[in-house]
Amino acid sequence: MATQKKIKAIDGFSKATDNDVINRGTAVQTGMNGNSNFPASPVDLAVLKTNIDSLSTLVSESLDGSKKVIAQKNKQRETVIEMLRLLARYVEVSCKNDMAIFQTSGFEAALTTKVPAQALSETIRSIEHGANSGQLIVRIKGVPKALSHELRYAVLANGVPGTWTTELVTNVRAPLALSSLTPGSTYAFQVRALGKDGYTDWSDSVTFMCT
Repeated sequence: MATQKKIKAIDGFSKATDNDVINRGTAVQTGMNGNSNFPASPVDLAVLKTNIDSLSTLVSESLDGSKKVIAQKNKQRETVIEMLRLLARYVEVSCKNDMAIFQTSGFEAALTTKVPAQALSETIRSIEHGANSGQLIVRIKGVPKALSHELRYAVLANGVPGTWTTELVTNVRAPLALSSLTPGSTYAFQVRALGKDGYTDWSDSVTFMCT
């Protein structure tokens, strides 16, 4: 039986693109500005908008490869991220665990329920969030007498997998930790086995959102 957990905002921006940070910041600034659900914002939303606009300008200017501008852009990006993380903690507390209220903030909610572990498919036993943002733990089901297995994964864009990344799995009893993934993105996972006659076909996809 699923159990309700405290609503948490997705705030793992370290692996997000600059445009993702800008878009999320804009959504939060717009959602919280004048929002009666969040009357005591710890961040001046006008200052947040100014910082987002500055980051957007620096992103455009950094396209020429200037090291000085790139350094300025990265510093400005961290400023915006820190403001968003502070706002995220405030929203989590102030929404009183009400998803409808939370969603007016412009933040995206991370997984809020925990379900009993069960096999996701014939080849993938489970996928779980790791200890750090951008990390997933995958457990696969081995094919009897297989010499080894391969797991591949790709970000879904409009329901279509992008470029696949393949990992060799030599021990199916040990979980496979995938790091440096993009928080907020949904990934597709497939498995195949290597036998004496070669590789099997790739399994059907299992999808999971990284936070």
